[in-house]
Amino acid sequence: MIPLAMFAATFAGLLAGYPVALTLAGVALLFAFGGILTGTFHAADLGFLPGRLFGIMTNQTMLAVPLFVFMGVVLEKTRIAESLLASMTGLFRGSSGGLAVSVITVGMLMAASTGIVGATVVTMGLMALPAMLRQEYPSGLATGTIAATGTLGQIIPPSIALVLLGDVLGNAYQQAQLDAGVFAPDTVSVGDLFAGALIPGLLLVLLYLIYAVARLRAAPVPALTRAPEVSLTRMLADLTPPLALIVLVLGAILGGFATPTEAAGVGAAGALLLGITRTGSDRLNPGRLREVCASTLGTTSMVFFILIGASLFSLVFRGFGGDELVQGLFERLPGGVPGALAVVMIVIFLLGFILDFIEITFVVVPIVGPILLGMGIDPVWLGVLIAVNLQTSFLTPPFGFALFYLRGVTPAQVPTAVIYRGVVPFVLLQLLLLALLLIWPALATWLPERLYG
Repeated sequence: MIPLAMFAATFAGLLAGYPVALTLAGVALLFAFGGILTGTFHAADLGFLPGRLFGIMTNQTMLAVPLFVFMGVVLEKTRIAESLLASMTGLFRGSSGGLAVSVITVGMLMAASTGIVGATVVTMGLMALPAMLRQEYPSGLATGTIAATGTLGQIIPPSIALVLLGDVLGNAYQQAQLDAGVFAPDTVSVGDLFAGALIPGLLLVLLYLIYAVARLRAAPVPALTRAPEVSLTRMLADLTPPLALIVLVLGAILGGFATPTEAAGVGAAGALLLGITRTGSDRLNPGRLREVCASTLGTTSMVFFILIGASLFSLVFRGFGGDELVQGLFERLPGGVPGALAVVMIVIFLLGFILDFIEITFVVVPIVGPILLGMGIDPVWLGVLIAVNLQTSFLTPPFGFALFYLRGVTPAQVPTAVIYRGVVPFVLLQLLLLALLLIWPALATWLPERLYG
């Protein structure tokens, strides 16, 4: 029962407000020292920690994290997305539902460029929510649209969440094959997961658009007249640079021309070029570049600090036989493989209320991943299911992270209950996507198979 007690102590520390990385590492060390004193933990197991940390330092895939973060922060600080939203809004001038379509489209592009839920939700809330409320959009529809599009960063590639999940699942897949006696294991890359998530991500965006347009046709809002008229040429001029950058990065990965790390370097350089060539106050000047670097450093440090804490936690957890405990629980579950998958999905969904995707990816997935993959579950399909599941969790009232981020930038006259009601239709759409993935796994596996065999 010691592994279960480790989880309980970790959750207690997190609920008490302690930092995630320090909680993971601190709980692991306390239990390890207690186990050494009582003879239930071998001190020699801690000797594997330097090798694990060196593996983190030399992991080429993880180099993509700071580069993708840098790309997203540059696009945010230079207000490229804000210019695009203004252009699309002007293009749909005179249309009652044009603003919702613009918000969903720009949110999709921001999600693809940043991949960080909080940043997308806050930015879109500050940019679009006042305009939607001025146009007399229902408060629930306005806040629900922004919160839902903000969570697209979990599933739209290239995103940080998919980079981290792809690396962890790749290691778990190799571990599952080694445990099965396969000493020349197949590999699963971040590119595989990008390809697997592309069709479900675009399908979810399409579902959002259909719902928003249908809702506004049933109850139209006044046509948009305040926005300045924008020509199609101007809109294309604002849309082409960020879209071309995303297509270049994603196309290089899916086409096999570059690894995710190399493509992330191209994306960072391209974003830097776009920022330098901006005009007026949005140009990337030295002061703004310092802000970009500081933000990138802070986010990257947080990711790797949590990864180090999670690595120590999983080491001690396995030292106490936690992986054998989890495997035994799965084998005793009714329903076989579907039952085990259902339990893992429910647990990850509930953990999404109190943990960020980084903690879940580094702590939970390495423990349950090898067991599920050893049961014959496709790794790409599992990765996409986890990503969509976490996205749904982050949007579900009353504890969804996206709702907390949006509440911080929403005017006080919009009650929290209205925000909660507004996201319910979008949560149902994401549950629909989850059901479609469960019924037709080919939604996630068809494109990787066509691209890579």
